[in-house]
Amino acid sequence: MKQLIITLCAVGGLFAVSSTFAQADTPFAKANEEYATGHFKEAIDGYETLARSRQWSATLFYDLGNAYFRAGDFGRAILNYERALALEPRHPEADANLRIARDEARALELAVNAPERSLQLMTPNQYTIAAAIALWVGIFGIVILISARRRSAGLIALSILSLLIFAFAVAAIVWLDNGNKGSALAIVTDKGVEARVATAENANTVLALPPGSEIKIVSKRGDWIYAVLPNNLRGWISAKSAESVRL
Repeated sequence: MKQLIITLCAVGGLFAVSSTFAQADTPFAKANEEYATGHFKEAIDGYETLARSRQWSATLFYDLGNAYFRAGDFGRAILNYERALALEPRHPEADANLRIARDEARALELAVNAPERSLQLMTPNQYTIAAAIALWVGIFGIVILISARRRSAGLIALSILSLLIFAFAVAAIVWLDNGNKGSALAIVTDKGVEARVATAENANTVLALPPGSEIKIVSKRGDWIYAVLPNNLRGWISAKSAESVRL
């Protein structure tokens, strides 16, 4: 049933975008054809070629996620659904398929604290727009107050409120960027990955990480990543076994 849902979502997406991309992007159309005929490896190669050439879009990563899912690579399916949502947070199909893929892979997720969950009601782009508008309103109000002969209490209040909104929006952007779902978010793509207490294959295991599990990269040392892990743990994993969501 889950395979069927993924297929129906993917086919619907292909019909929706085929007329847009067929003429402008022949490699994309070819990859869509490969997917539609069940040639998932060839479709993956086509989508990945577009991704390497930096032709990024939520649609591309969503379709690439579907192709990996149908090929049985749940780790990379989850990675690409996450990338689609990073570009278009209100992408219902990517969100739905991400949940299905996580369930299939039994992937672990990072905990999100209450402040971060509340701030996620808006996207970083929306906070940026709000901050820009509030800043300009505040500056405009201050300029008028300086040049005016009589100072309006309402204009003073508006200027102060605008600057407070600006400060809150900037703080929200910083908080979200540094949170567990921020710019350091990465996805485990390999199978049999175990986080360890040190940068050695024989070091004690901290946590087994199924494909598709989330980690937050803290630092890198050679071929190893030190990361925040699900279940409020930390440990080292091989750098080649995970990929960042943000490109």
